[in-house]
Amino acid sequence: MWITPEEVLIANALWVSERANPFFILQRRKGHGKGGGITGLLVGTMDVVLDSSARAAPYRILLQTGDSQVYWSIACGGSRMEITTHWEWLEANLLQTLSIFENDEDISTFVKGKISGIIAEENKSKQAQEEEDSGKFREAELKMRKLFGMPEEEKLVNYYSCSFWKGRVPRQGWLYLTVNHICFYSFLLGKEVTLISQWTDVTRLEKNATLLFPESVRVCTRDTEHFFSMFLNINDTFKLMEQLATIAMRQILDNEGFAADLSLPKPRKTLKNVSALKRDLDARAKNERYRTLFRLTQEERLDGHTDCTLWAPFAKMHVTGQLFISNNYICFASREEDLCNLIIPLREVSVVEKADSSSVLPCPVSISTKNKMNFLFANLKDRDFLVQRISDFLQRTPDRIVMLSLNPMIKKETKTDWFVCPITNLSDVGSLCFGNTLPSPSLSLFFQAKEKMKEESWKIHFFEFGRGVCMYRTSKTRELVLNGLPECLRGELWLLFSGAQNEMATQPGYYGDLVEQAMGRCSLATEEIERDLHRSMPEHRAFQNEMGIAALRRVLTAYAHRNPGIGYCQAMNIVASVLLLYCTEEEAFWLLVALCERMLPDYYNTRVVGALVDQGVFEELTRACLPLLYEHMQELGVISSISLSWFLTLFLSVMPFDSAVLLVDCFFFEGIKVIFQVALAVLHDNMDALLACNDEGEAMTILGRYLDNVVNKQTVSSPIPHLHALLTSGDEPPPEIDVFDLIKSSYEKFGSLRSDVIEQMRFKQRLKVIQSLEDTAKRSVVRAMMTESAFSIDELEELYCLFKAKHVMSCYWGLGGSAAADRHDPSLPYLEQYRIDLGQFCQLFGALAPWRCGVHTPILAARLFRLLDRNKDGLVNFKEFVTGLSDRVTVVLCPEEAESALEATQFFTDDRSSEDKVKDYKYYLRMWAKEKEPEKETIKDLPRMSQEHFIELCKTLYNMFSEEGREQELYHSIATVASLLLRIGEVAKKFTNHTTKNAKTLAPSPPPAAARPEGEESCGEGSSGQSQDVCKALADAQLDSLPPLQGSDEDGRDDTSVSSYSMVSTGSLQCDDITDDTVLIGCGGQRRGSVVDSDWSITFEQMLASVLTEPPLVDYFEKKGDIQTKMAACKAQRNVERQTSSSSDHELAQNSV
Repeated sequence: MWITPEEVLIANALWVSERANPFFILQRRKGHGKGGGITGLLVGTMDVVLDSSARAAPYRILLQTGDSQVYWSIACGGSRMEITTHWEWLEANLLQTLSIFENDEDISTFVKGKISGIIAEENKSKQAQEEEDSGKFREAELKMRKLFGMPEEEKLVNYYSCSFWKGRVPRQGWLYLTVNHICFYSFLLGKEVTLISQWTDVTRLEKNATLLFPESVRVCTRDTEHFFSMFLNINDTFKLMEQLATIAMRQILDNEGFAADLSLPKPRKTLKNVSALKRDLDARAKNERYRTLFRLTQEERLDGHTDCTLWAPFAKMHVTGQLFISNNYICFASREEDLCNLIIPLREVSVVEKADSSSVLPCPVSISTKNKMNFLFANLKDRDFLVQRISDFLQRTPDRIVMLSLNPMIKKETKTDWFVCPITNLSDVGSLCFGNTLPSPSLSLFFQAKEKMKEESWKIHFFEFGRGVCMYRTSKTRELVLNGLPECLRGELWLLFSGAQNEMATQPGYYGDLVEQAMGRCSLATEEIERDLHRSMPEHRAFQNEMGIAALRRVLTAYAHRNPGIGYCQAMNIVASVLLLYCTEEEAFWLLVALCERMLPDYYNTRVVGALVDQGVFEELTRACLPLLYEHMQELGVISSISLSWFLTLFLSVMPFDSAVLLVDCFFFEGIKVIFQVALAVLHDNMDALLACNDEGEAMTILGRYLDNVVNKQTVSSPIPHLHALLTSGDEPPPEIDVFDLIKSSYEKFGSLRSDVIEQMRFKQRLKVIQSLEDTAKRSVVRAMMTESAFSIDELEELYCLFKAKHVMSCYWGLGGSAAADRHDPSLPYLEQYRIDLGQFCQLFGALAPWRCGVHTPILAARLFRLLDRNKDGLVNFKEFVTGLSDRVTVVLCPEEAESALEATQFFTDDRSSEDKVKDYKYYLRMWAKEKEPEKETIKDLPRMSQEHFIELCKTLYNMFSEEGREQELYHSIATVASLLLRIGEVAKKFTNHTTKNAKTLAPSPPPAAARPEGEESCGEGSSGQSQDVCKALADAQLDSLPPLQGSDEDGRDDTSVSSYSMVSTGSLQCDDITDDTVLIGCGGQRRGSVVDSDWSITFEQMLASVLTEPPLVDYFEKKGDIQTKMAACKAQRNVERQTSSSSDHELAQNSV
């Protein structure tokens, strides 16, 4: 490409001149192309290590003037063809003009001006995609596309210098992280290393430090593992890798990953070495941490954060921390964990003002809320900008009038910049169900006193720390939660701690609308809900009447309607029933939303991925905290059996209700870490008994009895024992465990667990779980297809991987016309989840099909695709794909009309037998009995084939035999079989035509002999004119591979008619070979024999028997193709397509010369 002229002081350093004239020199970089020796190897290595731009553009053109030692670089190119084009343009357009100039300076000025003008014209034709200088990142992006052959749709996120360990030898090079691939390239002393892996294939990604690999990143796939080390900043690199791998795992699970990929900004406005994609992913990570920390909705976007101090009136001190501003909230988190957290919804803000600055309180901002709470922030670095951002968000807050009084001058004596927001009363929507008004058991005086003390403690807490969403959340709040929430405040505090209160306040009436929309609708989710309604806490009186059952039904149905991706999952009914005991229907619904979508992500989808991930985390925590017990439990296989029910129901299904609800209190405040702590404490308390167990059943019994006897001693309601406790024998009742002691023990022994550590462990387990689910899906598909295909298990697994790779590629590169949601439906069976379109099917068919059809391969692939695509959605699933490859004889017909192909398949699938006699009730009883029996279809049940479809079948067979080694033998055999079948059909017609004499008069009379070409006489005389039609049809089949003759109207041929071409050979069609000296003669005038004989027909048995008489045809169709070799070649071709530059530059240069 043309480049802005740059001065070059030393022209021949590290460059070789290949062409020259008095004004220009074409040079090649040493280490590229032919020769170079040790110098070339060193230069090539230096270019890769130092990330020189010469690696992407190894050719250049210099401007030289006279005896001057100063040169000007005016063009560069990545290939010889590109640079040669520029060289030829210079010779054709500038050489003669430059010879007129007498001054060297004038020549330089003229050429530089000309090149600058060309660049300006090119920039005008291009759209302004880059507003700022992209720096080296744009060069790296071009280099990535050149080295790995990536299309324009693939987006480079970032690249890093590092070492790739190949064996024990480190290879210094560059790691390129794209949205869908991890790539590495190195060129070291002539040795080239190219690595490409898809993120969807990554099974393990971890950062470790060993003696052999210090500070390295380990990337594992199903086949191999790679180590990368010597990063400048390994933490940032690993975080980015985690994000990209997470996006890939989401792509495997559902279509949201592809939507997230498409929502990434296009690669423009890059700054220096950082791309817009990298900044966007960093912003996503910050948003996710922000939403998780303060339990906010997925729509919340962090606008910015800054260091500050918050005046804590309860402690009479300033707390250091960070202030976060988003579109709907102002949040604060102290630097010291759990010292103070604060959430202020903008809908609650009434006044924002800049207070007086002083040496004690610099740059303060005061925020007042509707409930008369005031918050004072100080030590703000950019107070004016912060206040302006808050005012902007306040103006966008719905149902609010903001009055601004701005004073540009800040006076110390007065307060300035008031933001007044009148308080608006939000209309409360009436509850659609009972709240906690259900009758409760009578409480003892002791329990009433305990409850009264809890209520008083919380009233004091509300007085000191505030009540509602804007309450200060401190370590004191945690202490009160661990002591148990009062019955009357439990629902309110659950809403507050989970963040459901904010979501409910911003969407009034949403639940009522959902209930109305879902009412009366029937789906798989509603059927499952109806089945589980009466299993939800049947021991509790609230759900022993229709009032409670109806409320639970409405909550679950409304959520299934809100989130069809989850719908309904078992265990949701247990959780929702507990929520309804303390909340109204609408509140229980929003708590369920918070649980399923934020606090327990992916727990309740179709594969319970989130629960399986946390089960893996629990196993890892057990190995770290209880290593001796872990080894024994793994031998028994207990951990995976017990933990799933514990996590899915938050211990509600395995522990007495009065005890488990206290764990739910802690869960809403602390999150999932409480569940892990309690689970570890349960194992620790039963360690001795579990170590003495000999089988899984004994261990399950011990844990079941222990959990069943975890009681809440502050209540008099007797716990209902579970089934496993009733079935266990023993004279001595097991000791009771106070749930408060269990919670306290879990905090004392395992309270060091941190949420960020759990999230890191979740990421590692998520890779493992999702890839394990994919392997399970693959095995299920293989087992299902074993009986329906001729492939082995290994072959089916390889085919599944190739098919899935094509599907994923089409989704994230946007290939084809269908969206990702149309291609991937996780709710379908595994055989039908992944689908490909026609273009991808043709690629796989051409690489894997057992027939070598030459130029006819795309035509046959398109016909087969139309036959396999039964629902006409333009996509084929894996089952249909394998079916198409497994069938050795597939009926594929004319390329012009897909209807003909469908009609052909119907001849071998539809039952066209007609019976005119009246059928009595016995007949229908027999038919009903036959429907209950498995159908066993034989070849005798297949209908007869008409002459029209027989001709099309012969044409298709001719196309299939193209480019075969025994092509002429096959042509001769099929001609012999066709002639024999024509005679058979004629004989059959004589036996069937005695009942339809009138039909003979409608048959077309044969054309006069004088009008027929000579060659048609050799087609046989005993075929009554039908052999002539087939002769001409077979000639058409060969015409597809030859250029059309002048004056032929091949495009206008009728699909159902016989061609007007005839074939003349040296011998008879029935007996002689179809050789290369075949003469094709075009017939003018009206087509003869264009009407097929409707009475002619043959059976499949007759066709099969005729084919079996020809050994070449038998050998062709019985020959087993080497699918393994073809699949290996297909994999290699995929790599070549993605890395066109994987071969060395020396080979490319040799091929281009």
